[in-house]
Amino acid sequence: MTNDASGTFDGGMDAFLEHMTETYMNALDRNLDAQSAFLESWMDSMEDNLSEERIQEGYEGSMRAYEAWMDAAETSFERMGAAFDGEDVEPEEFRDIWLSSANEAFKEMMTTTAFAAATGQTVEEAMNMRQNIDEASEETLHALNFATVGDVREVGERLVELERRQHSIEQKLDRLLDDQ
Repeated sequence: MTNDASGTFDGGMDAFLEHMTETYMNALDRNLDAQSAFLESWMDSMEDNLSEERIQEGYEGSMRAYEAWMDAAETSFERMGAAFDGEDVEPEEFRDIWLSSANEAFKEMMTTTAFAAATGQTVEEAMNMRQNIDEASEETLHALNFATVGDVREVGERLVELERRQHSIEQKLDRLLDDQ
């Protein structure tokens, strides 16, 4: 692959650069589509459960996250152009651009009260579901005549109480015997 006097590459390099550009643009499109779908889904779920003020803050956070992604796309595109112009650009630089952008975008989303409220709601729902599952498991185990964690705990508490009473009785007996 040589560069002639007019500054164009021979056919192999042109095809390679065209393929790289097409691959990059397809990946960029897929990435932006995925980010848009995520933001849309997130905002849809927020609208059902949050106040207007929190929805607005969540929207603003999602827009800042979107801007971070767009900045990464622009930076990547510029670096790709620099690589095509002959500048030595390491492939890791593209990874670093997108990782940094992902961190920034998630920070923008996660620092909103909308995200905190949604996370709290999700945790609460998960805890309620866990409690329902635990209750159903306990009922099933009782129906099958198996001991549950609650049963074992209750037996342990009763055993401790019996030991405490026994110790108290032993102390009283020792005093009675000492008095005689």
